[in-house]
Amino acid sequence: MWISWLLSNTFALHFILCLDCLPVVERRDFDKRKTAESAAWPQSPGSPSLKKRGHEPHPQDTLKSPVWSSAPHWNETGSFNRPRCGVPDYPTRQGALKSRRQRQKRFVLFGGRWEKTDLTYKIMRFPWQMTEDKVRRVLQEALRVWSEVTPLTFSEVHSAEADIVIDFNRYWHGDNLPFDGPGGILAHAFFPRTHRAGDIHFDYDESWTVGNEMGTDLLQVAAHEFGHVLGLQHSLEPGAIMSPFYSFSYPLELSDDDKQGIQYLYGPRPEAPPSPPPPLPGNTETNEITPHMPDACHTDFDAVSVIRGELFFFKDSYTWRIREGRLQEGYPALASRHWRGIPQRIDAAFEDKSGNIWFFQDHSYWVFDAEQQITGPDWLQRLGLTVAPVQAALRWKEGAEHHTYFFHSGSYWRFDPLQNRVDPAYPRSISHDWHGLPDDIEAAFQDRYGYGVFISRRHYWKVDPVDRRVLEGYPRLVGQDFFGCSGR
Repeated sequence: MWISWLLSNTFALHFILCLDCLPVVERRDFDKRKTAESAAWPQSPGSPSLKKRGHEPHPQDTLKSPVWSSAPHWNETGSFNRPRCGVPDYPTRQGALKSRRQRQKRFVLFGGRWEKTDLTYKIMRFPWQMTEDKVRRVLQEALRVWSEVTPLTFSEVHSAEADIVIDFNRYWHGDNLPFDGPGGILAHAFFPRTHRAGDIHFDYDESWTVGNEMGTDLLQVAAHEFGHVLGLQHSLEPGAIMSPFYSFSYPLELSDDDKQGIQYLYGPRPEAPPSPPPPLPGNTETNEITPHMPDACHTDFDAVSVIRGELFFFKDSYTWRIREGRLQEGYPALASRHWRGIPQRIDAAFEDKSGNIWFFQDHSYWVFDAEQQITGPDWLQRLGLTVAPVQAALRWKEGAEHHTYFFHSGSYWRFDPLQNRVDPAYPRSISHDWHGLPDDIEAAFQDRYGYGVFISRRHYWKVDPVDRRVLEGYPRLVGQDFFGCSGR
């Protein structure tokens, strides 16, 4: 009996071990079923194709990278879980460097390009933090940086077919490249000549903003992803738009490396035909009034503001645009060139946390989203102000917080743009809180180093951001330091 029981158990153990060694049939149809499901999320991870697909499978479709692992990782810069693009670095940055030691260019191509230059795009879903109109304007601005240097054109369509399909998704969404919630992977896109060519997916769970370093800037990320769908891989050049890691940098512009890469694929933008010569002087009557163009070296300014990382000076109907300390070509120009509907003269201007631009004149104010007017003219009294005009407006960063201040005749108010009201604890005295400043402030802004710059007539004062005290050596001449005028 004992021997029989032992033999039966030995046979059963042998049978179990044999079963464990049998091969397991792979579930190859799993992903196919997932991608065929409904586009609704989070319950359904896939999205239906909106384009005519017919390309052969491409290495991007199956390439995996450690950035998608559920385990925490250190990226190549040594920073922990730094936000980045989800497109794999293919070929690897190290391999690209080793195989291209002799070449001068640093941009990387993926081997595909569009065979046409007039491309269409469609937006499937939108982030909840922005209105649909604002998202559309941001995407148009992101596309513009590529179209300005190439023959490419982009048009939004609302039909069922488009070259570029843009969507906001969560976690697993049908392409084997899952998102990971806030931070980490921000977006990914598919190159030309792949089976999902032109698809761009943004992580819905990011805190999407524009012009605000406290969230994830949609303009920066979108410009990067558009570079992918046009055929550019991640750049080896630090600071390029096509660098794989997210950075907040305004104004948005292509680096030389980005420009060389996209023009390698599509060529430069064709030169515009020469404009016709001006008409000969005569007695032709016209009702158009051309305002006198002021000279920056011999004028005082109505307002100054930092907008999208650039410094704008305003005088009458004109504006000067300064980027990284250099006056841009073609300026001064009419301010209405940027903001149609702006009054002929403004008293003050500032850009709020949401990226909206506020302009003030006398008893009224206007608000623009980029170049699109949102509201105005509206009465200053709606903001809780009982005085007019706002002579200067300042957005002031103090630690992790931002405050907005209005200045008028020796007093200042703190304003909350989200509540559209001034703080009831104000006004306060300029001379009491901003030591060494004159009472008649006409313009103000905070520079890239955090110092406050206050302008009155043709002079300016620089203020320490910690103790709000004017620095030694001020005031100085505005024209001399900002426009290179000879000192007088």
